[in-house]
Amino acid sequence: MRRLRKVKIVATLGPASNTYEMIRALHEAGADVFRLNMSHGTHEDITKIHRAIRQVEKDLDSPIAILADLQGPKLRVGEFANGSEELEWGQTFRFDLEDAAGDSQRVCLPHPEIFAALGVGAHLLVNDGKIRMRVEECGPDFANCVVEAGGTISNRKGVNVPDVELPLAALSAKDRDDLEFAAALGVDWLALSFVQRPEDVQEARKLCDGRAAILSKIEKPTAVKRFDDILAVSDGIMVARGDLGVELPVQSVPPIQKRLIRKCRSAGKPVIVATQMLESMIESPMPTRAEVSDVATAIYEGTDAIMLSAESAAGQYPVEAVTTMNNVAISVEKDPTYTEIIEASRNIKRTTVADGIVAAAREIAETADVKAICCFTSSGTTAALVARERPRVPIIALTSLRGTARRLSLTWGTHCVMTGELERFKQAVVNAARAARAQGYAGAEDHIIVTAGVPFNMSGTTNILRVAPCDERLIYSTDPE
Repeated sequence: MRRLRKVKIVATLGPASNTYEMIRALHEAGADVFRLNMSHGTHEDITKIHRAIRQVEKDLDSPIAILADLQGPKLRVGEFANGSEELEWGQTFRFDLEDAAGDSQRVCLPHPEIFAALGVGAHLLVNDGKIRMRVEECGPDFANCVVEAGGTISNRKGVNVPDVELPLAALSAKDRDDLEFAAALGVDWLALSFVQRPEDVQEARKLCDGRAAILSKIEKPTAVKRFDDILAVSDGIMVARGDLGVELPVQSVPPIQKRLIRKCRSAGKPVIVATQMLESMIESPMPTRAEVSDVATAIYEGTDAIMLSAESAAGQYPVEAVTTMNNVAISVEKDPTYTEIIEASRNIKRTTVADGIVAAAREIAETADVKAICCFTSSGTTAALVARERPRVPIIALTSLRGTARRLSLTWGTHCVMTGELERFKQAVVNAARAARAQGYAGAEDHIIVTAGVPFNMSGTTNILRVAPCDERLIYSTDPE
């Protein structure tokens, strides 16, 4: 299914959008990737949604990526005798390991690993950061705090610890179970929550065993500090701005977002910008102007994908939300300023033959009347390298592997087409020309660029570039075998 924009759209599925009819409508409206939130729903529920997505993919003959988002460990306070208490600025409050019901002076925090990592001056945030406390005294089983921002604290509210690296694995017992289930089910991407260190990603990769690509969610200050190391061992990144905005000053999130996007672009790895992009559309058919500007900013920065969460999962207007994102993307990418920003921010270190081939393809496309760059890929690496260049023309990724086509649905600018295995380069050029014409990217009188690796069907062999006519008669009369 041809898109008229290059940035991709991720839509979260939930109660408002988990039927075949709604999934098809969302895909037709512009959703390229569907996110399954493993925090909600049973394995049976998720299996049904997965089956519906694959049926839509089959019916529309359009590769669709499925992203399973693991919950991660949840840090929560215990329960209160009265259900809730009001905390005031300046008062003292104690967290401890005692199992007794909480009151206005203390509550159980059943996570000894937090106490092991805390130090005087560290902060504890409760209820999405609405309540803020500073540690005055602590030990292996308690933390005495001063309230710096008060409010209502109630049963099982979440706790954030922004100032320290917690000795917690990113994968809880539930996550391990969900990972095995999702990988066996056949999802394309696994999103890993609570990443603090590269070892967290490596553990998930070992458990996944090549069955899905690993996407690291950057939602903690420690992950921002160690981002280069985390990026190196990840297949993709999600900038999870919600938790980042809780654990860091909100004004620091926009520059972090811009910096992380540029690093991902330079590495040739897809990056998603997520959280509250069209939040008002949960209840309104129209977004706010500020939300539209937020979506546009991420696109101008060159992100691979923009994501809807509750807007498409539980909102009243899921199709309208996807349509809005689609329309904003089309409008932004038509703006000449968009091309100027994207090209001015290109920062790529080229060290291989493949790097040179895709750079040459982009430069030829910018100086000649070429309609598309067609790349043959088995692992998806060639297409990712072409996308890293952010060419002005569309990228058609041709592959014989359905899994590769699905995973590339998250990569900027790529339009995936299934093709048979090839043995001769001439046949590759013919297939590329047919795909460009069939998908509406070029006519018989136009030219395309074809990149491939010889021998075929081997990862990492990109070594050939051809400017080819779309007229098959000319291909057969001029191309070598």
